[in-house]
Amino acid sequence: MKQTIKRFGVPILFSILVLSGCKGEEQSATSGTKENGKGEKTVTIGVTQIIQHPSLDAAFDGFKKALEDGGFKEGENVQYNIQNAQGDMNNSQTIANNFVSDGVDLIFANSTPSAQSALNATKDIPIVFTSVTDPVGASLVPSMDQAGDNITGTTDSHPDAIRKTIQFIDEQTDAKTVGLIYNAGEQNSLAQIEKVKEAAKQTDLKLVEASVSTTAEVKQAAESLVSKADVFYIVTDNTVVSAIESVVSVANEKKIPVFTGELDSLKRGCFAAYGFDYYDIGYQAGEMAVAILKGEAKPAEIKPEYPKKLKLVINKQAAEKQGIKLKPEWDQMAEYIE
Repeated sequence: MKQTIKRFGVPILFSILVLSGCKGEEQSATSGTKENGKGEKTVTIGVTQIIQHPSLDAAFDGFKKALEDGGFKEGENVQYNIQNAQGDMNNSQTIANNFVSDGVDLIFANSTPSAQSALNATKDIPIVFTSVTDPVGASLVPSMDQAGDNITGTTDSHPDAIRKTIQFIDEQTDAKTVGLIYNAGEQNSLAQIEKVKEAAKQTDLKLVEASVSTTAEVKQAAESLVSKADVFYIVTDNTVVSAIESVVSVANEKKIPVFTGELDSLKRGCFAAYGFDYYDIGYQAGEMAVAILKGEAKPAEIKPEYPKKLKLVINKQAAEKQGIKLKPEWDQMAEYIE
């Protein structure tokens, strides 16, 4: 064996060096900053999302559009490493840890659990979040007026959305009891439920709750509230929203209006929402990422932002299926979709 190595040592050494060089080039193409064919730097953004549903998908679409408008075009000078945790917090943390190991240039965290996992994994790589209901309560930023050292982003909680929804239910419907379905394991949901309770104190409405741990439990939770609730109010809970059709099926059968905390669920059969487009808050987050990647600002220098637009939208078809008669005065208050 020693004689073989001695005789062919130079060719073997040369081969090893060549293969090592190729391997290094392959690694640089899949993680961190590299050069494209034009000699320009290409940045890698790690995208982590807790679960797949239309709102989070729309937020990512908005994020990518802002990057493109800011000069970062996919396939040219930016690449996305997109990972979905499928609702599993352990997966979410593993994804974040892998991004750090890969040396990505920036992490886009699309949801509260995703952002928490990313911040647990790194205090150095810039993190931009969106679809986070309570960034302060989730310990992501010190306040909505101050970003973290390496993290900033946009919230999916408008200060007036919950209050206006409860006010509409109280003043514009005959409901006496509001049914809430949420995942008690999601910090963002707990924060919203507390706000619902505070808003309800200003009315005569009573609240009844059903908590779930997985999407498979959502329909059963809705059925458990049928005899107790006059309306359902689904806040921006990742678990429940991803299975919102289960709530809608029960609501349509039992003629119970479904209010939601975001507009995308209206297209899936819910009745009404005070909300905003997740595409817009994703775009806002993308603008922050552009400033960071261009070196114009550090994450700590960019204040977290609320959604800039809030509107009431009503689904006419859902209203009919859920036994709701539209009022003429709503024409001045809301936008309608079919």
